[in-house]
Amino acid sequence: MAAAVVAAPEGLRECGCKGIRTCLICERQRGGDPPWQHSPQKTHRFIYYSDTGWAVGAEESDFEGWAFPFPGVTLIEDFVTREEEAEMVQLMDREPWKLSQSGRRKQDYGPKVNFRKQKLKTAGFQGLPSFSREVVRRMGLYPILEDFQPVEQCNLDYCPERGSAIDPHLDDTWLWGERLVSLNLLSSTVLSMSREAPGSLLLCLAPSGFPEALVEGVMAPSRSVLCQEVEVAVPLPRRSLLVLTGAARHQWKHAIHRRHVEARRVCATFRELSAEFCPGGRQQELGQELLQISLSFQGKPM
Repeated sequence: MAAAVVAAPEGLRECGCKGIRTCLICERQRGGDPPWQHSPQKTHRFIYYSDTGWAVGAEESDFEGWAFPFPGVTLIEDFVTREEEAEMVQLMDREPWKLSQSGRRKQDYGPKVNFRKQKLKTAGFQGLPSFSREVVRRMGLYPILEDFQPVEQCNLDYCPERGSAIDPHLDDTWLWGERLVSLNLLSSTVLSMSREAPGSLLLCLAPSGFPEALVEGVMAPSRSVLCQEVEVAVPLPRRSLLVLTGAARHQWKHAIHRRHVEARRVCATFRELSAEFCPGGRQQELGQELLQISLSFQGKPM
C-alpha cells in the first residue's frame, strides 16, 4: 500500500472543536490546566466477544470471569481487501475533508438535516460516492443486511496527532433507522459502549472452556453490577464491518476514546431511513426521493 494513503493528514494546526469538545491542537493552544473535563472512565470494563455475543469481565478486574449477553452487535471481519481499502481511502483523500469536533475530520454524503427541528433539505445532495456502490452491494450478501438501503454515508478521519476521539452518544432515531453500519479502515480500534440507565446487569460465571462454552449455555445469574459503572469494549479489527441493532443501537451509547486511536483511522458509517420515511410512513414520498438520490452513487461531499 502506498505510504501516502496511510500518512497522517496535513493541517494539524487547525482545529474544529466547539463548546466543551477539545483535541490536542486546541489544548496546546490554550495551554495550562484545561477548565473542561474529559469523560471519566467507567469503573468496570468488559470485553465483547463476537464469536459468542457475550461481554466478559476484563482480566485482573473485579468481574474477571463474569459475563452477560450483549445482543445487537454483528462484526464481519475482512469485509474489504487491503487493495480495496487503499483505493477507497485514496479516493476519499481526493475530496476535501472538513474540520470536525474532537480532532476529527469528516465528509458527509447525505441530506442537510436539522435534527432539533426535524427538518431536512435535499438541495445539493447527489448521492453516495461512486466507490461505495460495490460496498453496498456486498453488504446485501449478508442476511443481516440483505435489505439494507443506505441513504447517508459519513466518513470520519481520526488521527493520534490531533487527539481524535468521539464522545459517547446515541444516533438519531427520527431520520435514521434500525441499523448503523460502519466500515473500519487503516487501523484497528476499540468501540467503547456505555449505558446511563438505572438498574443492574445480571452476570453469569463463565463456564470452563470459555469462550466456546458460552455458546452452549451458562450458569444461572449469581452476581450483578450497576449499568452506569460498566463499559463494554468492542474490538474493531482493521477492514471490519460493524452492524449495531436493537439494544446496542438504541440503549448503549458508543464512543471512540482518544487512547484507542494509535494510527490514522478512517471510518465510513452508513445509515438507513427510519419507518417514518419508509413505505407506509408519514413521509414515505420524501424517503423514496432520498433513496433514489442516494443510490445513484454520484455524490460529492456536502
